[in-house]
Amino acid sequence: MSQRSKDKDPAWRYGDRVNENTNIVCKFCNKITTGGIYRFKFHLIGGDRNVTSCPKCPPEVRDEIKNFVEKKKEQKNQMSHQPLVTNLDDDDDDIEELSLPTKHGRDAISSRHGSTGTSKTKSPIDCYFPKKPEGKSGGKDVQKIAKDILRDRAVRAFARWVYDAGLPFNCVNYTDTFGDFIEAVGQYGPGMKPPTYHEIRGPYLNKEVEETNKIVEEHKVAWNKYGCSIMMDKWTARTGKMIINVLVNSPKGSLFLEFIDASDSSTDHIKIFTLFQDIIEKIGPSKVVQVVTDNASENVKAGGMVEGAYKNVYWTPCAAHLYQLNLRGHFQGKTLLYSFWPGR
Repeated sequence: MSQRSKDKDPAWRYGDRVNENTNIVCKFCNKITTGGIYRFKFHLIGGDRNVTSCPKCPPEVRDEIKNFVEKKKEQKNQMSHQPLVTNLDDDDDDIEELSLPTKHGRDAISSRHGSTGTSKTKSPIDCYFPKKPEGKSGGKDVQKIAKDILRDRAVRAFARWVYDAGLPFNCVNYTDTFGDFIEAVGQYGPGMKPPTYHEIRGPYLNKEVEETNKIVEEHKVAWNKYGCSIMMDKWTARTGKMIINVLVNSPKGSLFLEFIDASDSSTDHIKIFTLFQDIIEKIGPSKVVQVVTDNASENVKAGGMVEGAYKNVYWTPCAAHLYQLNLRGHFQGKTLLYSFWPGR
């Protein structure tokens, strides 16, 4: 690709080509996008169901690329009467356009290559099945059958691994991370070696911890700006232990903070208050808007102590118990917060 192409397309400022092919790595989220600079633009813009959106792309960059794509589209509409010309040195957005050419564009290509209209471009599937000559019916059917065969072989191999490892079947429902995994393996191509035990438990686990810490820091910025709610969910484990999951909610979203073994304090309102107090101090009293729990008697008493100790912190029963509380008249004369945030 020429330097001139990079200079005129602003998307190249936010991505780099990988190994001199059409794969592009995003400078914001480090995700590799296939299909050239055209698909990479929609990775930055977002909203395309065929391209994974960049979660870290700044709004000003997203608007810049969106305006550029719309301007290019207007220019192409104005020049639609001219023959379609492909410049291999400029993979601006011709790669995606040529995959589904218009009738006019197909006629233009046929006029250049002859009446047969044959294309020399090969896809990975051609490595396994020869492509039928143009003009003979059934070429698309053969490609579809070939893809179905290859997918069946891949799914059977994956399913056998799931059965052998004893993984729960719903692991395939984690579409975000599982989809990224499948896409990454496909981008690597044949011959990829599986990860080792050491890689999974060592360096790659450390990388995920670093990424998780970055997410936590992003949430802490929102806590400082908007405040947050502490949500505490108490449940009994199979071992009989009383576990309390601690989550923090803000306009940024909900974040799992930690879990606490409250087996020896679950029915003591003094100990529950101490637990509430520890979490509030850990986050920062000035950032906490409310503590949300169920309406167990010890939580009600501990919640009252929290409101007495912190003038800016409210105790709120969870929405699932709110209706029951009002019916029973437990909180007559007391204003209940019906939502975590004003206006919601």
